[in-house]
Amino acid sequence: MNPKILLTGSTGFIGRKTLIRLQSHFVDIIAPVRASWQSNDSKVSTPFINDIVNLPQLFDSIKEVDIIIHIAAKAHVAGISLAEFRHVNTQATLNLAEEAARRGVKRFIFLSSIGVNGISSPKPFTVFDPPSPCEDYAVSKLDAEIGLTKISAESGMEVVIIRPPLVYGADAPGNFGKLTKLAQQNLPLPLGAIHNKRSLVALDNLVDLIVTCIDHPNAANQTFLVSDDQDVSTTELLELMTRAAGKKPWLLPVPVSWLRLAGKLTGKSAVIDRLCGNLQVDITHTKETLGWKPPITLEEGIARCFHSVEC
Repeated sequence: MNPKILLTGSTGFIGRKTLIRLQSHFVDIIAPVRASWQSNDSKVSTPFINDIVNLPQLFDSIKEVDIIIHIAAKAHVAGISLAEFRHVNTQATLNLAEEAARRGVKRFIFLSSIGVNGISSPKPFTVFDPPSPCEDYAVSKLDAEIGLTKISAESGMEVVIIRPPLVYGADAPGNFGKLTKLAQQNLPLPLGAIHNKRSLVALDNLVDLIVTCIDHPNAANQTFLVSDDQDVSTTELLELMTRAAGKKPWLLPVPVSWLRLAGKLTGKSAVIDRLCGNLQVDITHTKETLGWKPPITLEEGIARCFHSVEC
C-alpha cells in the first residue's frame, strides 16, 4: 500500500529534488508551499500556507497522512538570532509533530544538521557522540531533535532524524555555490596547500537516504549521519570542481598558517576555519542499520554540479 506523504520545504534546494524522487515512487503526495506555485503532476497536492509555524492547520483539510518528511527550515545564514532560528527550526517543527502525533501519523522524518555534533573534531563524528552545537542554527536543530524524541516517546509516533554535513549539487546555495562560481571562473586561488579532511554529501545521496527512511523498518526512532563516504580536502575538492567545469586547476600552494593570519587581519577567521579545518562523518551506523550505501561517488556528485543529471 502506498503511503500518503506530506513533504515540507518542497520548493527549496533539497526539497525540490526530494519531491522529484517521491513523484517517481509514490502516488499520494502533499507539498504545502508559501507561494502561488503549483505542480503539474496529479500526484502532488500543493496547499498554500502563509506561515510555516501554522503548518498544523493543514491537517484540517487533509483526511489522512502516513509519513511526514520535514525539510523546511530557517537557513544557516549570518545575522539571524537564536530566537528567530528557534521560531522556525524548533517551534514550527514541534508544532507540526505534536499535531501529527494526535492525528496518527506513523513516521516523522526530520532533516537536522551535522552541526548538532559540532563544527570540527580531531576524529570523525559518530551518531553516538554527545551533541556539541557551536552555532545558533545547530542549537535550534538540536532543540527540535530533543522535542521530537519526547513526542515520540509519549505518542508512539516513529521519528527518524538525519544529520547531513554540507549538501552539494547543481545550483547549491551558500558556500558551495560560491565555490562553483570560482571553479567556473578558474581564477588563481591561494588554496593549493590545504590538507584537511571534510565529509560532504551529494544531494542525490541525501535524497536517496531520505526516501529509504520512508518505509525501512530499521529506521524507526533512529538518528543517522550521512555523507558520500569519501572524505576530501579543500584543495582536492576545488581540483575536482575545476576539472568538472572543464578547466585546469590554478591553485597556489599558500601555507595554511598564512591563510589563518590573513583571516585574522580581515575578520574572516570563520571562513578560513571552514576552508582549512576538519569535519569528518562516520556513517557506519547508517550503512549497517539500513543496509544502505551512497548510490553515487563524490566524483560523480561533483560532475553533476556542472552537468545536470536527473535520477
